[in-house]
Amino acid sequence: MNQEQVEILNRALKREKAARKAAEKILEDKSRELYFLSEELKKTNLKLENLLDERSSQLKGVFENILDAYVIMDLGGNILKFNDAAITLFGYNVNEEKLNVMNLIYKDDIPYAMTSFSDLKTKGYFKNYRARVITKSKEIKWVHINASLISDKNNLPIAAQGIVRDITNLKLLEEQKEQILKKLEESNHELYEYAHVVSHDLKSPLRTIDALLSWIRRDNLDKLDEETIQNIDLIETTLESMDNLISDILNYSSIDSSGEEVEVDLNLVLKNIQNTLFIPENISLFINPKLPIVKGDTTKFQQLFQNLISNAIKFNDKADGKIEVACIEKGAFYQFSVKDNGIGIEKEYHDKIFEVFQSLTKREDSTGIGLSIVKKIIDLYEGTIWLESTPKIGTTFYFTIKR
Repeated sequence: MNQEQVEILNRALKREKAARKAAEKILEDKSRELYFLSEELKKTNLKLENLLDERSSQLKGVFENILDAYVIMDLGGNILKFNDAAITLFGYNVNEEKLNVMNLIYKDDIPYAMTSFSDLKTKGYFKNYRARVITKSKEIKWVHINASLISDKNNLPIAAQGIVRDITNLKLLEEQKEQILKKLEESNHELYEYAHVVSHDLKSPLRTIDALLSWIRRDNLDKLDEETIQNIDLIETTLESMDNLISDILNYSSIDSSGEEVEVDLNLVLKNIQNTLFIPENISLFINPKLPIVKGDTTKFQQLFQNLISNAIKFNDKADGKIEVACIEKGAFYQFSVKDNGIGIEKEYHDKIFEVFQSLTKREDSTGIGLSIVKKIIDLYEGTIWLESTPKIGTTFYFTIKR
């Protein structure tokens, strides 16, 4: 081997050593980087494991401590897990004995249960299931259930879960409430019938006394002095007041009785009031604008407007009396107003006048029940009533009725 060849070989060996050294350096750097990365992954995995344990512990705590019964079952209805509340409710321990949900359903509610289970499989959930179940001790309980499917990572259903609430006591209270309402309705009907009978029985002697007074006056007109005639007039006025009072009490007692619910054209109601109610020549009644059609009992709306308009007439001292009935829409309600330019009402009496037998003036034609009837009707239709008034200037009654 000549000198030139030796030099070439040496240069090749030198390049190979340099390349090997560079490769060793790269390998050393990558190994160090891989080591640090491995250590970071260990730390991250440890944190994830701790977090998973923490979340699992939290979920277990929720499962065990939830107040309502929590149930997990497979798609065949076999119970997989109960929480403590479910064990207490149903009486079974599914860790020690096998149980299918069909064994819990009350026999009369099985068709309803199957329909709900079908909804669970097709929709993935059902809500507000209310039915009866049978516990291990053969006790029948009412329950409310919301349930949903549990799916795997491929979104395929593998089980179902449900929250079960014991509503037995609530159901008993609902049944008691229905019984009480039924008895109350029967009692109200009996009282209504009784009020009609009492009204007739009370009015009959009044009419008899009134007839006897008329005969006495007619048969002895030339024998009676002026004072006696005045006394007879007073008795007749008192009899009329008593008759009106009995009628108003009957009207007030019958407000809660259910009338026929129909569409009521309030324009026709007001037109009928204008035709039947005595309106003095000095009083003008304006209906502005056109009134709406509402759903309810025609007679009650007749009573409502007639009492308000009658009051506006009675307590109007102006030579040019004005009464205006109007209506505007306010959200879910109609707001009505009955405005007059009469004597007005002091603010301290604004609430008192709606109480039974509360009349601010001693008038023979006022029983103190009219505005009580008005308020009772408005309460029946879930509305409110209030007023604005200035003494000697006038009063406006406002009230609302659901649209």
